[in-house]
Amino acid sequence: MTLDDFFAETKGEIAALMSDGAPFGELVFSEVVMQHLVDAGMTFDPVVCHFQGKVGNANLRLSGYAMSEDADQLDLFVSLYEGFEGLSPISDQDIKTAAAQCVRFLELCAAGRIAEKLDPSSDVHSLALTIREIYDGLEQVRVYVLTDGIAKSKSFKARDVGGKQVKLEVMDIERLYRHRSEGKPRDELVVDFNEVSGSPLPCVFVPGETGDYDYALTAIPGEALRFVYEKFGPRLLEANVRSFLSVKAKGVNAGLQSTLRNSPERFMAYNNGIVLVADEMRLDRTADGAPGISWLRGMQIVNGGQTTASIFFAKKKYADTDLSKVRVPAKIIVMKEQDPAKEEALVSDISRYANSQNAVRQSDLSANKPFHVDIERLSLSVYCPDGMGRWFYERAAGSYNTLLARDGVTPAKLRALKESVPTSRKITKTELAKYFIAWDGYADVVSLGAQKCFDRFMSRMTEMEADGAAFTPDVAYFKAIVSKALLFKAVHKTARPLVPAFLANVTAYTVALISLAYGDSFNLDRIWTRQGVSPQLIKQIEIWAREINDRLHETASGRMISEWAKRPECREAMFSRPFSPPFADIPEAL
Repeated sequence: MTLDDFFAETKGEIAALMSDGAPFGELVFSEVVMQHLVDAGMTFDPVVCHFQGKVGNANLRLSGYAMSEDADQLDLFVSLYEGFEGLSPISDQDIKTAAAQCVRFLELCAAGRIAEKLDPSSDVHSLALTIREIYDGLEQVRVYVLTDGIAKSKSFKARDVGGKQVKLEVMDIERLYRHRSEGKPRDELVVDFNEVSGSPLPCVFVPGETGDYDYALTAIPGEALRFVYEKFGPRLLEANVRSFLSVKAKGVNAGLQSTLRNSPERFMAYNNGIVLVADEMRLDRTADGAPGISWLRGMQIVNGGQTTASIFFAKKKYADTDLSKVRVPAKIIVMKEQDPAKEEALVSDISRYANSQNAVRQSDLSANKPFHVDIERLSLSVYCPDGMGRWFYERAAGSYNTLLARDGVTPAKLRALKESVPTSRKITKTELAKYFIAWDGYADVVSLGAQKCFDRFMSRMTEMEADGAAFTPDVAYFKAIVSKALLFKAVHKTARPLVPAFLANVTAYTVALISLAYGDSFNLDRIWTRQGVSPQLIKQIEIWAREINDRLHETASGRMISEWAKRPECREAMFSRPFSPPFADIPEAL
């Protein structure tokens, strides 16, 4: 797929979503790009939060935000969507203006000078109060400008806001294309050790004998690792373990901090080191002629995220921490496997064994677990009722694009393949978990975000295996997956024009209400047969989505809806009293 093709596809995706009831292309574009940033591991679960206004002489803009679980990292997003008809440049000045309007919003929030001027019932009012509350404790703040144009510069000089350095980054259509087409967010992570360390890293290099990886041992200077984490942040942490390696973890983190502060020269002796995978490595010679690593592309930490983040935050919190004496043992595995699914399986295995002493469950590293392999197998063999179309289960990241590239060898075959298996019929691992957990009634878990919801889903699978209740998915189970996907999508589409914000939370709670109200009488097979829901059910969804939205605001009592929706107390409060009675003439319930 070329950049032109990708642009046309993205434009078509936005047009399709707008035809589904989305009011503004800018909001849809923001949703699409923010979700991609999550998939690429560049941010946390985002919340759409559109705001445009003026305070004094300052113009303010915001499209969304994302906050870490510990509320110590904050990302703000501002959309610069122009609705271009073709690939077009966008000026640095326009990007700087959009970034400045978002930064100004942040400044006013941090200073506590804007909340009182906002509608108390709005989501942006809750966000402003929250930013004021957490700002002093934030350890990282970033502003992303999202644009459908092509930017000359992808990042700009950091800004000082309330004594904190705020990073400014650009996600333009070109950068988005690189991520989507490659299917691996690692590609942009390039580290030149001649620049960050002054020379290649001395190493022991062992060429791989099996052909799927090479191997090297080295020691990375603490300052170099700090610099790399500062530049790339959580993107360095391999996606399968990213959310399980908390910088706030007790015990180990305290020991790391103490060593860094009091005995930095002993760090290498005390620490077990880190494990990295990389897509490419260049070797050179050190000053004494020994082999050395000069350059890595696609560097990802599969074990040692806590060590890396602790080094970064120790220096950030205590500026006098001497990292010049710190060396971190590192094992580097350079991937040579060409098949994306096999590569992901290998990386998952490396992650699993490397983390065998940590609290990372086997189920967290699960792309190659039999359950997902079976679902993928079924998706390749089960056809829709028309006998022509199929649904695609993306077990390995990027495998849908791999399918198009492998089988769409001519324009006609590619067109036929996209008609048979369009992107609207693609289901990812995290989406599957979301559909099932919402149907089971746990909308609070769905609201936690994709990764945590997926973790709960896989934990449940692991518990079933331990109890001897494991099963092999069959055709009926696969059809139920698709039916729940179609229902979830229908709720999302129907609710979109009805609620001003927190669409994801309203959708999850509405699906849970449908399941609760109709119970075992609900016929998922009918949705599979029709490949959609009935007009009568759509009318019921419209009523309940409005009621869900009203009750979320009512029970939140001024708290941020997106945070309140994540709590079991919210689920209990939402369903502690009945909603309007369900229609009796829903075909799916007859």
